[in-house]
Amino acid sequence: MEIRRAAVIGAGVMGAGIAAQIANAGVGVDLLDILPKEGTRRDLIAEQAIERLGKTDPQPLMHRDNARLIRPGNIEDHLDRLKDCDWIVEAVVENLEIKRALYRRVLAVKRPGAILSSNTSTMRLSELVEGLPGGAAGDFAITHFFNPPRYMRLLEIVAGPAGRTPALQALAEFADRRLGKGIVWCRDTPGFVANRIGVFWLQCASLEAAEGGLTVEEADSVMSQPVGIPKTGIFGLLDLVGLDLQPHVDESLAAALPASDPYHAIRRNWPLFHKMIADGFTGRKGKGGFYRMVRNGAEKHLEALDFKTGQYRPLIEARLDSVAAAKTGLRDLVEHPDKGGRYAWRVLSRLLSYAAHAAPEIAEDVASVDRAMRLGYNWKRGPFELIDRMGAAWFAERLAADKQAVPPLLAAAAKAGGFYREGDGQRQQLSFAGGYIPIPRAEGVLLLDDVKRAGKPLASVASASLWDLGDGVACFEQHSKMNSIDGESLALLKQSVEGLAKRGMKALVIYNEGENFSAGVNLGLALFSANLAMWPMMEDMVAAGQAAYKAVKYAPFPVVGAPAGMALGGGCEILLHCAAIVAHAESYIGLVETGVGLVPGWGGCKEMLARGLAPGLPKGPMPAAIHAFETIAAAKVGRSAAEARDLGFLKASDEIVMNRERLLAAAKAKALALVKDYKPPAPAEFHLPGPSGKTALMLAADVFVRQGKATAHDRVVAEALANVLSGGPEADQTIATTEDKITRLEREAIMGLMRLPKTLARMEHTLDTGKPLRN
Repeated sequence: MEIRRAAVIGAGVMGAGIAAQIANAGVGVDLLDILPKEGTRRDLIAEQAIERLGKTDPQPLMHRDNARLIRPGNIEDHLDRLKDCDWIVEAVVENLEIKRALYRRVLAVKRPGAILSSNTSTMRLSELVEGLPGGAAGDFAITHFFNPPRYMRLLEIVAGPAGRTPALQALAEFADRRLGKGIVWCRDTPGFVANRIGVFWLQCASLEAAEGGLTVEEADSVMSQPVGIPKTGIFGLLDLVGLDLQPHVDESLAAALPASDPYHAIRRNWPLFHKMIADGFTGRKGKGGFYRMVRNGAEKHLEALDFKTGQYRPLIEARLDSVAAAKTGLRDLVEHPDKGGRYAWRVLSRLLSYAAHAAPEIAEDVASVDRAMRLGYNWKRGPFELIDRMGAAWFAERLAADKQAVPPLLAAAAKAGGFYREGDGQRQQLSFAGGYIPIPRAEGVLLLDDVKRAGKPLASVASASLWDLGDGVACFEQHSKMNSIDGESLALLKQSVEGLAKRGMKALVIYNEGENFSAGVNLGLALFSANLAMWPMMEDMVAAGQAAYKAVKYAPFPVVGAPAGMALGGGCEILLHCAAIVAHAESYIGLVETGVGLVPGWGGCKEMLARGLAPGLPKGPMPAAIHAFETIAAAKVGRSAAEARDLGFLKASDEIVMNRERLLAAAKAKALALVKDYKPPAPAEFHLPGPSGKTALMLAADVFVRQGKATAHDRVVAEALANVLSGGPEADQTIATTEDKITRLEREAIMGLMRLPKTLARMEHTLDTGKPLRN
């Protein structure tokens, strides 16, 4: 079965978000809701939901045009549309009778074999299908998306009574490849997998903080990055999702679990929490939560809730020795004697033992539980990976010493040596039945992590490595902080390009499995060099980047860039020099150098000019220069790979892959497809407008300065950029300007701007805050 058309019933935040992601996959989808209480526009609720998609931040749509694939409607007039759908998603209110009544209406028009699924987060499948006509349950499933559906990669699937039917397998394949989801098959149990563990964590961590004498800030400083949890921590996360949601989830889960479940032991009444909800302090969507933003005119600052007084106060920086100790290991955190260490142990001991207790009931294997928490809650490591970091035997012994129960699964891991091990060149997991089994990979998935586990790099420096992917394809991997680019990685890149042919390799893929492809140049190193006036070293660095990227462009074999996450500045420039790009859909690509007072210096200006001359675009020197100037001067960043294509960072022939785990395999396949008869491009020549073109570009910049949309230093940077893009003072549109001439202009512009105090101030501010300075 192929998913050619879908429908979502329920145009709330989740329903509209699911419809948006289906549209992002290029599939038409009907979005239906009830009739409005008044007015003549019968589709008003769905129409307004689609309109909100374009205004929501973060954006549910990967491209504004995707909204055209969503057709609004209502369940009174348009249920007959469902007969054309291969997949129907119910996303209505969490009321069992309302859902069952809707299913009966849907089943009357749904064609046999089409999947009907519920996005429920609190109800079990056995409850939902009870009383449905005979045989109807066979086409039913739970497909539990996480919010927001575009960005949260987890999709939990609970199969109906017929199990994983061919239709449900086709749906899972569609969700994997087209929606970009990481699939976790769950058993039909309360909370499924991620929320069963996650809700336990939210309850335990928040109550233990309040009762353990920690401040909001201290609890979040412990229960965040030291544990591999996002920096929102526990209370920042509660504010984000909404405090008012938590009691409903808690009560639903508690009601569904047997009295013997350890979840009941951590539940306690917290009057302050309920008072906050009653008073409208429900988090970011309300008047505030555990944190609130206070505005005083143009100024604003955060305050935090004081557990003792119930009042807000200015933020107090958390200074716990245990948090510092966590840098050397998770065990050092939980063994630390201060209140942060005691808090970490109280939470993690209960949480991780609960995961071991519940796992055989809720999931197919331990890897599924860890995967669910990584993809659904953005944890860096799942609960069993956390146990292994401390040592399963040590953890079990300390639980016993603490007079806490040691679940049988944990006892088995302690005896075996952990939940995971390396075996036969692959990662293996401890099975529920005992013994180790391989962690399965979906067909077509290639992970660099597996390649690295099975062998050694062809070459390596501190910030980058070269790997053999097999079939004559190599992979260049950045692995520095934020995958920033330094002299060592540039040297290795150039050496790799020059040396791969000698090794008999056919192609190169530039890729890594970090959170971001590359944040660009190592800004700290550049600022250090500038502050010491090490200008020759700086110029050598710029020249080295230009030489390395030129080697990529003119390599005798195809080089394919495969970005995911941020590809900014120098990270974007390396992509612009590749023969082809295969980008993850969530790639945020842009040339942002003007934000730190610089211009692209590793060929980015040159390559954007070349893209402005692509077939189908207006001809002549000025349109290309204008396009590049507007994009670079404004530091535009595509908020998806589709938007990056609009900006010219991706070509029409470049590919976009929805699933992050399939990116490397797709890039390797693209590289191999280009190998036959591959020839590097001929050196480019440009006919640029020269001084008259520069003047025209600066007219636009001056308008922005007069309007207050750009500062005086923005104008200085823009003028340096305009000089490069117009070809310099000697350029004339009747005379060809070589690539090397443009890169020389880039180098001169950078070296001039680096000497300006306001540029250095921008660089320092960005390093300190992660935000641009408008000076």
